[in-house]
Amino acid sequence: MGTDIGDLLQKHTVEIAELSNKVVAIDAYNTLYQFLSIIRQRDGTPLKDSSGQVTSHLSGILYRFTNLIESGVKPVFVFDGKPPEFKSGTLEKRHEVRENASAKWEDAKVQGLEEEAYKYAQASSKVTKEIIEDSIRLIELMGIPYVRAPSEGEAQAAYMVRKGDADFIGSQDYDSLLFGAPSVIRNLTITGKRKLPRKNIYVDVKPEMISLEESLEELGVTRSQLIDIAMCIGTDYNPGLENIGPKRALKLVKEHGNIETVLSETDKEIEELDAKKEFFLNPPVTDDYDLKWIKPDRAGVVAFLCKGHDFSEDRVNKALDRLEANMGGGQSTLDQWF
Repeated sequence: MGTDIGDLLQKHTVEIAELSNKVVAIDAYNTLYQFLSIIRQRDGTPLKDSSGQVTSHLSGILYRFTNLIESGVKPVFVFDGKPPEFKSGTLEKRHEVRENASAKWEDAKVQGLEEEAYKYAQASSKVTKEIIEDSIRLIELMGIPYVRAPSEGEAQAAYMVRKGDADFIGSQDYDSLLFGAPSVIRNLTITGKRKLPRKNIYVDVKPEMISLEESLEELGVTRSQLIDIAMCIGTDYNPGLENIGPKRALKLVKEHGNIETVLSETDKEIEELDAKKEFFLNPPVTDDYDLKWIKPDRAGVVAFLCKGHDFSEDRVNKALDRLEANMGGGQSTLDQWF
């Protein structure tokens, strides 16, 4: 998902403690996808309740965001609205990839190929309407604010950071920077030990910050040119130009000044180029939100997760004890949060 400009950007490892009392606009779709991909059993099967409903995302929201809130992070979830028409091709392709991965997952399970099964299971992850609505329900019960974007969530989150209502965007994708996000935090919800694909090696995953201004200065380009570079490589709205990687895209855009000249010189074409660039520069956003963190509804969370989705009541209550202590359990934390 997104665009592959990561190797061109300046990244700095940060500690969670450095984000204390900072508002982070969470790219909700991206984060839910991460939870659905990572929180799985060894054969790739996601967590499910007794009725067969997937609960990996709910587990991620409750436990991982309780950890973040306990560290002082103030999350606000930003959910996607209606995607632009020119994203339809990408969405169709993603559906095909998921269906193909799902079939390979089943084959790998039958053959007892545990690692292959897990890999294909991750690729088959899908954020459904039901998953989004259940996530919003839990977020509300936990007292965490959320925003429904008119279109792309990353565009809305970027606007909120530029406006000063949030300090960072929390997302794995780099599209936020194309939408003008001043600062992005990656790996916020997937920190810890992670196994490298097809290797018996584990690495520490830590949050990393990317500053748009610093990266642009280091590359010697403008934000508009960064968008041009991304479109040469490929974005959610267009496939990349053949045999063009990040370094070559940077070289071409710096040599020719903009993607229009690059296309002219290489005799290539990107459909609806002007509309797609304009969407990155001026996407639909809204001011219709009110960021308030309130004390969690303990009874509501227990009923929703334990009675509705078979979560352990003991574990949920322990998480709620921690959540309440940091979102309404004492005057010092109340001063911080409200």
